[in-house]
Amino acid sequence: MQTIRLTMAQALVKHLQAQFNLVDGKEVPLFGGVWGIFGHGNVAGLGEALADVKDEFTTYRAHNEQGMALAACAYAKQNRRQRIMACTSSIGPGATNMVTAAGLAMANRLPVLFLPGDVFATRTPDPVLQQVEHFGEPSVSVNDCFRPVSRYFDRINRPEQLITSLPNAIATMLDPANCGPATLALPQDVQTMAFDYPISFFEKKVHGLTRTRPDKVQVKNTVQAIKAAKKPLLVLGGGVHYSLAVKEVEQFIDTYQVPACETQAGKGGLNWQHKLNLGGVGVTGSSAANIAASEADLVIAIGTRLQDFTSASRTLFNREGLRLININTASFDANKHGGLALTGDAREVLTELMSELGECQFDTHWAERAKSLNNDWLDAVNQAVKVPDTYQDKSYLPTDANVIGIVNRQATKNSTIVQAAGGLPGELHKLWRTESDLGYHVEYGFSCMGYELAGGVGVKMATPERDVIVMVGDGSYLMLNSEIATSVMLGLKLTVVVLDNRGYACINRLQNACGSDSFNNLLQDCHTVEAGAPKTAFAEHAKALGANGEHVQSLAELEAALVRAKASDKTYVISIDTDPMPTTQEGGAWWDVAVAEVSSKESVNQAQAQYQEAKSKQPY
Repeated sequence: MQTIRLTMAQALVKHLQAQFNLVDGKEVPLFGGVWGIFGHGNVAGLGEALADVKDEFTTYRAHNEQGMALAACAYAKQNRRQRIMACTSSIGPGATNMVTAAGLAMANRLPVLFLPGDVFATRTPDPVLQQVEHFGEPSVSVNDCFRPVSRYFDRINRPEQLITSLPNAIATMLDPANCGPATLALPQDVQTMAFDYPISFFEKKVHGLTRTRPDKVQVKNTVQAIKAAKKPLLVLGGGVHYSLAVKEVEQFIDTYQVPACETQAGKGGLNWQHKLNLGGVGVTGSSAANIAASEADLVIAIGTRLQDFTSASRTLFNREGLRLININTASFDANKHGGLALTGDAREVLTELMSELGECQFDTHWAERAKSLNNDWLDAVNQAVKVPDTYQDKSYLPTDANVIGIVNRQATKNSTIVQAAGGLPGELHKLWRTESDLGYHVEYGFSCMGYELAGGVGVKMATPERDVIVMVGDGSYLMLNSEIATSVMLGLKLTVVVLDNRGYACINRLQNACGSDSFNNLLQDCHTVEAGAPKTAFAEHAKALGANGEHVQSLAELEAALVRAKASDKTYVISIDTDPMPTTQEGGAWWDVAVAEVSSKESVNQAQAQYQEAKSKQPY
């Protein structure tokens, strides 16, 4: 057997370079590169190995480990899980900074390879700088924090262990049913250890999207259930995108005249102009979709994990007389909510179902009812995002909907909106209109504050030809903004719109809805010095990070600024003050947020009574 002597770190990098994936019939490198922030835990091992191939395998330097890892998550999501980034950090705080991003990747079923440096396997110099000692278990390090947020976890304590562990990590990340982050903790001494690796470990390997065919019995049962229905409704989840099943979804809808609605992850799976696209569903959904869900006798959920925002905390799809079919690659998801499971790849399942259903027809009044609901909803959206009479008024505080309307009208089919947390995901789910399946990128599985700016970097890396627009609240901006500098450094131009409502307005509204007074959310309601919290100059801050920026005082000024932003050759940040209180009242559904059972406030007691009434609609 032919071998080559390499350090463990060199072998790891060389193996990653040998991995390719078939994308649109073309072989492309599976790994788009490595995000790295070096410290004593990885600079002499993995850092040395990466430097040796810097011209063939790019290493990207970020300013925050969480930020770079969030960018890697966004890269995988925008690439429809067909390409992956690796992330390496030093030991200790650098590693734990990535745990939040690992949680996001885990929740959203996204492939990211985490390579945190670890303490010495030999333990000779223990305790090293940044090592946390566990008195009763010396084999534990902070990297064990990755275990609950990794689909695959291993600690490479011997260089030869890489030969079996790294391929398993890659296989896990590419498994549609088990997809998620993989973590290989790399002790800093083992990274530098040499071993005679077999040449075969570095042979080129071309991967492809594994498409699981559905079981014949499951297909038969599903076809029977569909044929028995009169008023079916599709719920499109993120699996529609990851299966690349957008065309098949539209074909199914057109063939059988079945209305459809979308989760946050599934939005864009059907053009918003399609007459049977009822928009978002659930807590942040449209009135059209939620009314249709209340009237349907069959719901076919495609590629969704049915989180509480989709199911309205199990009150939307769990009523008597409604049948639920779950189409999903993961049996864990396919068996949720007591639904009829159809396990398999979305595209393959839809193709087979259409073959088996033949010329199946449903109640024609149902499609007409859906179109009528859709027309009413589109009218409501038009009203919400229309240009207000106060368009030029500098004293008027715009709503989120006002700002979304302006930005959406400036966007094109080539634009991608990026968002994650606060009140904006709900407003965008209801109001944003996209004609492209790549046009809507909202992370609402982990809903991680700070994802927006770092995520925008990842989206732009994945689709550099697209116009990437980041909409972010002041709260998320202040929580993580360092990757603005990274975007400028790497030439990854973003258009950033900062909606400054001076605090955590979304949670303030939820706090009020639960009967509580405003407290510790809006800055005006926080413990501060007598003069109050400072007013953040977001545009000036962005300029200090190397971007272009300006603050606007009206919707008219915002519209003009967006034109300047589009012409800019680097990231352009626009800030605008907004009203923290209003949201789009149309649409929506109940969300289970527990209310205090005992309180000195009558408003809380009233909210608790309303809460109990709403909970009575849940199945248990």
